[in-house]
Amino acid sequence: MTDVKLYNGDCIEFMDKLIDKNVQVDCIVTDPPYLTTPRGNAGNSGGMMQKLINKKGQVFINNDCPVTEWGPRIYKLLKETGHCYIMTNHRNLMEYLKVLTDCGFHFIKSLIWDKQNKIMGQYYMSQFEYILFFRKGAGVKINECGTSDILSVPNKKLKGPDGKNLHDTEKPVKLMEILIRNSSKEGETIMDFAMGIGGCGVAAKNLNRNFIGMEINTDYFRIAEQRIYFEDYKF
Repeated sequence: MTDVKLYNGDCIEFMDKLIDKNVQVDCIVTDPPYLTTPRGNAGNSGGMMQKLINKKGQVFINNDCPVTEWGPRIYKLLKETGHCYIMTNHRNLMEYLKVLTDCGFHFIKSLIWDKQNKIMGQYYMSQFEYILFFRKGAGVKINECGTSDILSVPNKKLKGPDGKNLHDTEKPVKLMEILIRNSSKEGETIMDFAMGIGGCGVAAKNLNRNFIGMEINTDYFRIAEQRIYFEDYKF
């Protein structure tokens, strides 16, 4: 039976508590909130990019957790030889690489998530997202070495009763399962400090991994609880 620990609040405060207790995890998979390219003339692209907050280069209100804050903490929490996957876009790419390697992480490579859908833009349409793949300490190969570094998984989002996205940047459970399966074993612990509505936790549970998840938004947290604890939950 898997062990699940979920925390609704500031991930920095909770990670500090885990560090004080000498807790360590086997693998980290996360999609932290980050700044996007401001879209002042988003046009008719639809979806989340039509919101006023997106025109300022944000997707969520809680975009104020810089990599300089969480980077050193996840390094301490990850076990030696553990793998770490961080999702980001082109705007934050260079900063993430610099800060995380300065923390001690070894950058392995950048994976590409092919979303199989497009978002309008002035300079080519956006269809992919970076997944930065790091290790701590000595290198350990992934479990399925034949996996491509281009992961083509449809970008389908859960909808509420009103037909709107439950979470505008939700990541598919299938995508999370690929990363978790390749970088951990059954019974090991996966952590996501910005779990949103809990896709990573669902994937971890599906694969018989333990999970530690954190989310500051109470509405998202409640959805994550339902998805992870109650497999037959319907939206």
